[in-house]
Amino acid sequence: MDANEQGRRAEALCARLLEGAGLALIERNFRCRLGEVDLIAREGKTLVFCEVRLRRNAMFGGAAESVTGIKRARIAAAARFYLAGKPESDCRFDVMLLDDLNAQRVHWIRDAFRC
Repeated sequence: MDANEQGRRAEALCARLLEGAGLALIERNFRCRLGEVDLIAREGKTLVFCEVRLRRNAMFGGAAESVTGIKRARIAAAARFYLAGKPESDCRFDVMLLDDLNAQRVHWIRDAFRC
């Protein structure tokens, strides 16, 4: 399985986890010229912008280390673009870290960063 397929499977697994936790999935792979958000969900009145990171090989750092300041800024910029023109809403940024495609081992960090 190539890296793109692994990424799609990781995102699908995390989408199921979000839904299983009671969040309503709104969008997958939202892209704009400023960046990308893997998953967008709603939890009550809060929009949740979720980054999914799968790292099977820690040689270049683990999944958590791959969410750099530049990556966070691009996610935040894409989120601001998504929110433009929409009614004001609370939002947060979650990160879901995986080292394999095992739902039992997903590390879900709620409110992982602010912008």
